[in-house]
Amino acid sequence: MVALGLLGCLFAAALTVPAGFGLATMTTPIFLLWFEPHHAVAGVAIVHGAHNGMKSRMLWDHIDRASIRRFGWALLVGALAGALLQSFIPSTPLLFLLGVSLIVLPLLKVSESWSAIRLPEAEDRLGGLSSGFLGGLTGHQGALRAMFLRQRVPDKSAYAATAAVLALVVDATRIPVYLWHDATVLTANTALLVGFVLAALLGAQLGRRWLEKWKSDDIQRGIMVGLVISGVLYIREALQATAAA
Repeated sequence: MVALGLLGCLFAAALTVPAGFGLATMTTPIFLLWFEPHHAVAGVAIVHGAHNGMKSRMLWDHIDRASIRRFGWALLVGALAGALLQSFIPSTPLLFLLGVSLIVLPLLKVSESWSAIRLPEAEDRLGGLSSGFLGGLTGHQGALRAMFLRQRVPDKSAYAATAAVLALVVDATRIPVYLWHDATVLTANTALLVGFVLAALLGAQLGRRWLEKWKSDDIQRGIMVGLVISGVLYIREALQATAAA
């Protein structure tokens, strides 16, 4: 199970380089095999931060700095608010929120592709604030941010680089809040956490090779199907836990 979990983390980390999002949503089900929900969110955030740090370094020359200025401050504020709230939500409601977010965000992304509506740039602040808040609360920020960012940055390399930096802003904001509230995620299963971080870093290197070869739209569609399935399972588990209580 550990070997499969590490392999799954590596594969997810590689896929999310061209896709621009999805690492947290794909690795959270893996973390929940060994960690309770709050620890899973914090552990995934640490892996997510390491992965985005690696992507940012690899793709630094492709970053769209205008998008960083539009989104960055709003992401930070939203992430801080979401992370503070996350610390006070019990595990079962948090699991339910994770499930709902995994279903709603892909549907939002699909509806955007149907409508072909171009959101005005003034709405970037709202997109940054809301995706940052959801990232701080549940860790799932990428799909909502992609609705705003993808239209601003059509180039694949620039989009991947800019998404990585923006995600890193959220990670750098929420991780200290998580650890301030409960740092035991670092000691609950240290070796496994380190293994996941290393797998994510290796996955980033692999994903860079896939960036030019694979169509990011195909990867995103596959990821979103998996997210909806995971969300349904999370909601069912949360409802079962509530009924048992």
